[in-house]
Amino acid sequence: MPSAGESTTAAAILEAARRCLLAEGYAAMSLRKVASEAGVPLSQVSYHFGSKSGLVLALLDVENQRRLDRQQSMFAADAPLWRRYEQACDFLEDDLESGYVRVLQEMTAAGWSTPAIAERVRTMKQGWYDLLTDVVAEAGERLGGLGPFTAAEVATLIGCAFYGAEEDLLLGFDRHHVPIRSALRRVADLIRRAEEAAG
Repeated sequence: MPSAGESTTAAAILEAARRCLLAEGYAAMSLRKVASEAGVPLSQVSYHFGSKSGLVLALLDVENQRRLDRQQSMFAADAPLWRRYEQACDFLEDDLESGYVRVLQEMTAAGWSTPAIAERVRTMKQGWYDLLTDVVAEAGERLGGLGPFTAAEVATLIGCAFYGAEEDLLLGFDRHHVPIRSALRRVADLIRRAEEAAG
């Protein structure tokens, strides 16, 4: 079990890594810059996280779990599904602003050429797909079915829509040409109508 001092040092390094990653991106980020930003010797970064990918994956683990816990609590609330879906759209805005989405997209891209990173990112994303599958299965029971789709298929479509939206929002698509946010939010109207029709 790490001492309080070790935990404080590791937390400072993770926060410095987050700032560096947001400012420079994964490719340009170096452990030396992170150590300087954190005010610790370079050896401390290596001691706590091993490598650049280990450091960024540790950062992503922490950020991802916090958001997954938040989402699980929100979807467990006793509220119409369409309202919970709207809250998920609000959370997307928070996640974009905090830098979490950028970190996730950076590590997804790094995973295309690094199998170990790809495996970790897949594991993180699988947690989201599992959560969505549970939510969709509950919705299917309330609505009397999902048509030709399984809960996992609908969850996959929703997850891919959000991941793709995040990517394009980071690229800076203009809302007048590609209305990403309004398109995602419009799904809440469909869910609301289905819930009202199902009584």
